[in-house]
Amino acid sequence: MLGATLNLWIGSMASPRPNGPHFTRSFLLSLCCGLGLLAGCSDDDSGPTQPVPGSGDIAQGKETFRFDTFGDETFWTDTLRMHEVIQAAVSPQTALSVGLKVDADAVPPGVLETADLTDPATTVALLKLGAVVGLTGTVQTINGKETLTSVGITCALCHSTVNNSVAAGIGSRLDGWPNLDLDPGAIIALSPSLTSEQKAVYQSWGPGKYDARYNFDGRNDPALIPPAYGLSGVHSVTYTGDGDRIAYWNRYVAVTQMHGHGSLTEPRLGISVSNPPDMVESKLADLEAYQLSLASPAPPAGSYDAAAATRGQAVFAGAGQCAGCHVGSTFTDANTTLHQPSEIPTDPTHAERSATKMYRTTPLRALWQHAPYFHDGSAATLEDVVQRYDDAFGLGLSPAEKTDLIEYLKSL
Repeated sequence: MLGATLNLWIGSMASPRPNGPHFTRSFLLSLCCGLGLLAGCSDDDSGPTQPVPGSGDIAQGKETFRFDTFGDETFWTDTLRMHEVIQAAVSPQTALSVGLKVDADAVPPGVLETADLTDPATTVALLKLGAVVGLTGTVQTINGKETLTSVGITCALCHSTVNNSVAAGIGSRLDGWPNLDLDPGAIIALSPSLTSEQKAVYQSWGPGKYDARYNFDGRNDPALIPPAYGLSGVHSVTYTGDGDRIAYWNRYVAVTQMHGHGSLTEPRLGISVSNPPDMVESKLADLEAYQLSLASPAPPAGSYDAAAATRGQAVFAGAGQCAGCHVGSTFTDANTTLHQPSEIPTDPTHAERSATKMYRTTPLRALWQHAPYFHDGSAATLEDVVQRYDDAFGLGLSPAEKTDLIEYLKSL
């Protein structure tokens, strides 16, 4: 009935957005199966051109980030036929269970509270409204029935979430926030085209993790989906600093992860992908401008001890030796320095598979918001992070210093 209600409401609109996201188990499986196929380029800034820094339009970049598929419907629809799966059997409840999100602001007031989230017709209606974060769908009336005719994915799939203002997974968009509920591996593992061994690998990833190189080198080493906010002034935007512009990673994701139409070459890893006609390059400047405009979310009021944080700042700069690498207002030396894996108390595998073979210092931004920590999520809490550095470098921090340092990190 929600589907019917939404369809009636949609019908009264003059021109609904053609790009409406969606979700389904089978669809999800292919969705991430495709993600697995795409995932694995690199992060160099090679490409036909480089957008001029500061030349992009933020408002247009927002539209691109949220709704542009770069023509990837040719993969998700024409090749994988995911629209047929969604139409036949995928409910919003299924989509929410694997971490997909619903933009409540794209739906008429009051409708979602009484919606039947077990009905696949609701999914189709939400897609027509553009209300599924990171997924787009075209819905047409065919023989009197609302029919999903195409689907695609956007940047927001992994790098946006919602504030849960209506229910878990349903609320207003939070662009740039990593969707750490999204379980790409579980989705990919639903694919009937995978072997049992491949499914076991994907199922081992867990929520919030994705391996962007597994389809290239066959090694299982997923990394956390990173935030896309707080990047102003930061040039090396990936864990290994392979590229020195957001524009590179955007090109990489659009072409190799989303299966959009464009090209990317990474000679350091022997990767070259071309999928004409180019629907990516002209949008990179705007997309980069929007991402650079996304500020890190402030810590919630009362979420840390201000007096302890002040003391912790002194530990950060002194006994904790944090400020040696986490420098300046961005809290990273990544613009000038990359570090050998031996310098970082974490697994070296991710760096070994990269173009640089090194790690960058991760900018410290909204640490309260995106636990776990390190590229592989191997530190569940900030307490774990501090203890690991204390052990690895023999800092000899007292319990009080550790507590104060943690409060300072929570304030960033």
